[in-house]
Amino acid sequence: MVSFKGAQFPQDVILHSVFFYVRYGVSYRDLEEILAERGAVVDHATLNRWVG
Repeated sequence: MVSFKGAQFPQDVILHSVFFYVRYGVSYRDLEEILAERGAVVDHATLNRWVG
């Protein structure tokens, strides 16, 4: 089980981002834009840490 202790974002935002990256193979910067359109401002470096 993955621990989300200390995370700055809700668990569902993190899981949705990782799922979207893995499922559709978009770049971190593209995913950053997609999330921003949906109201979640996340830096591409943060997305890299979540996926990696």
